Amino acid sequence: MSALVSGYQPFPFQLDHGQGDRVFDDAGRSYYDYYGGHCVALTGHSHPKVVDAIAAQARKLLFYSTAGELAIRHQAADALAGFSVGAGVSRVFFVNSGAEANENALKLALKLSGRKRLLAFDGGWHGRTLLALSVTDDPSISDPYKDQLVDVQRLPFADLEALETVAWSELAAVIVEPIQSMAGIRTAPEEWFKRLAQLARAHGCFLILDEIQTGMGRLGHPFAANWLGLQPDFITLAKGIASGVPMGALLMSDAIGASLAPGDLGSTFGGGPLACAALLATLAVIEEEGLVAKAAQLGQRFKRELPGIWIDRVRGEGLLLGLQTRHAASQLRAHLYARNILSGAAGDPNLLRLMPPLNLSDDAAQSLIDVCQSGPM
Repeated sequence: MSALVSGYQPFPFQLDHGQGDRVFDDAGRSYYDYYGGHCVALTGHSHPKVVDAIAAQARKLLFYSTAGELAIRHQAADALAGFSVGAGVSRVFFVNSGAEANENALKLALKLSGRKRLLAFDGGWHGRTLLALSVTDDPSISDPYKDQLVDVQRLPFADLEALETVAWSELAAVIVEPIQSMAGIRTAPEEWFKRLAQLARAHGCFLILDEIQTGMGRLGHPFAANWLGLQPDFITLAKGIASGVPMGALLMSDAIGASLAPGDLGSTFGGGPLACAALLATLAVIEEEGLVAKAAQLGQRFKRELPGIWIDRVRGEGLLLGLQTRHAASQLRAHLYARNILSGAAGDPNLLRLMPPLNLSDDAAQSLIDVCQSGPM
């Protein structure tokens, strides 16, 4: 028996290696990976450019904390800020995960506003650290700690009228996912997001856009902020930001960044040289292979061609998609798995999630379409 404590129920096989949009088990069987290690394999598995960048940096300097100035850390921050042009966030603090990014965004909002209350939405999922858990709508993981959680008001997601019922001047921050992934690839009209941003700004409430799954080109736009025409105070990132090397980032406005003093934020491993090298290589691959445009094109293709025998409609944007099934989604998931395609479940029992690499091959795309149009064996 292994000493490992597992957090999730794994696939019923052991992974051995990955290449591009496929993973291979220890028996040599290959699977098209539409799960992406939970939305992480942004540039596919072991992209040569990313691997080479990591190896070169490992030979040069494996690690040093922010106690040491590193050119590559500044280069990575500048490149990420450049990729976010139009979103209103120009300053970057590196962390290690999405939960850590959200925790720091919420913590700064409480500190800078001097207020004590937060606003979140039904179906939102933001992480397992205490502040992130406070705004996460998942009683199965939050109830054991409810006495330690902060004061949060929760509203129905995408309800325009509910926004007008809030005492905005009492709120430190509002946090929202542009697309609620875990809840079933749910989004809201642009009008709702615009009104949310308008109310927050008018009352000095910080707007945190949780782009941990929607960022880095996955929606066919650099960020959902670009897609929605928003300029939030904070954008939080993680998942595929460094193509699988653990990394997260807190992007913030220039005004917020300029207001911070040394010691206001800290992370031993945040912005380590390996992660920064992987981030720079990831951004290079996105640009060189035209992956933002490719995500948009593939998303539109799947919306046109996947509905049929199994699927009523396709939700989402770009390559963060939800397959609304005619029957229990577990049946379609088993159908795909039997034909060597991995997918992800959701809180909605009639929905499967697709979060594949942005450089998905034509063979992988056609295979998914063909399998979804075929009947059970």
